[in-house]
Amino acid sequence: MISQNIIKKKSKLLLPFSWLYKAGVVLHQKTYDWGLKKSQTFQLPVICVGNLSVGGTGKTPMAEYLLRLLTPELTVAIISRGYKRKSKGIFIANKNTTVAEIGDEPMQYHIKFSPAKIVVGEKRVEAINETLKLFPATEVIILDDAFQHKAVKAGLNILLTEHDNIFTDDYYLPAGQLRDLKENYRNAQIIVVTKCPADLSETEKKNIIQKINPLPAQLVYFTTLVYGEPYHIFNAAATQPESVKNAVLVTGIANPQPLIGYLKRHDISLKIISFPDHHRFGQSDIDQIKQIFQSIDKQNKIIFTTEKDAMRLKEFEKEFQDIPVFAIPGEHQFLFNTGNDFNNVILDFIKNKS
Repeated sequence: MISQNIIKKKSKLLLPFSWLYKAGVVLHQKTYDWGLKKSQTFQLPVICVGNLSVGGTGKTPMAEYLLRLLTPELTVAIISRGYKRKSKGIFIANKNTTVAEIGDEPMQYHIKFSPAKIVVGEKRVEAINETLKLFPATEVIILDDAFQHKAVKAGLNILLTEHDNIFTDDYYLPAGQLRDLKENYRNAQIIVVTKCPADLSETEKKNIIQKINPLPAQLVYFTTLVYGEPYHIFNAAATQPESVKNAVLVTGIANPQPLIGYLKRHDISLKIISFPDHHRFGQSDIDQIKQIFQSIDKQNKIIFTTEKDAMRLKEFEKEFQDIPVFAIPGEHQFLFNTGNDFNNVILDFIKNKS
């Protein structure tokens, strides 16, 4: 394993490039500050979920949290860029939609939250306008991963930052993971510290809040990532083999460490295959996964993956005949009994904006 000291030294060598990156971000923001570009607002409630960094903060589980909260009572549309999709422009999910057309995260929303309208588009303003044109009954719009985009001024911004990499301690790309200015945290009404230890202490909570230094009106919440019952990605009726102690974990996400830790705490011996975030699987990848799975000379072995990766693996159903492939869902759980308070803030915003 590469030591953290080596990683830090390599990061510091990249700092001059980070300064150049930050200068570009500052210049981009100035085009809005100087009025060269305009931010657009909308009459209906628009909730933005995002972060200041690239990947790994739990945006998808937070978008799902909002969908679970809102879709039973409200007509919701969620708008995403559709990262690594093969289509261009605005695309609205329908019953025949494929992951190649909208991307893995929007496909996950589409499958799990069918009442919601799932819309992808590189330009958020155009996507919102098209959504309202086609679905005028829309009551709430969720912007997925759009905090760094200035073209839309959301009514409520939810900023996520990871417990093990608080934005205040991070570097700008490529030395670190920051893609937006640290000071832009002030634009959020809600800050959520994600992937916290379930037993996070009051003392550490206070230390993190002090580090973030929120504005008086900003609300800060803390969540931990909890995992649900694994399910077969090809056969809804299939159940997980009993007493699984050997598994292959296949991930193509920004930070698989919480899931790895969760499985190891359950005394599961893992062979881990990690791909880049949003990796589009090819035949050679599938062959590698199957080969490693077949090399395990044990009974009741299994392949685990994330829900996001499952969206892309589903294209290879024929390749996994007689091989149990199970997705493990992950959800945010609010710490310090603050879940209801968070829910009420969201619902009050919608009520007051509607």
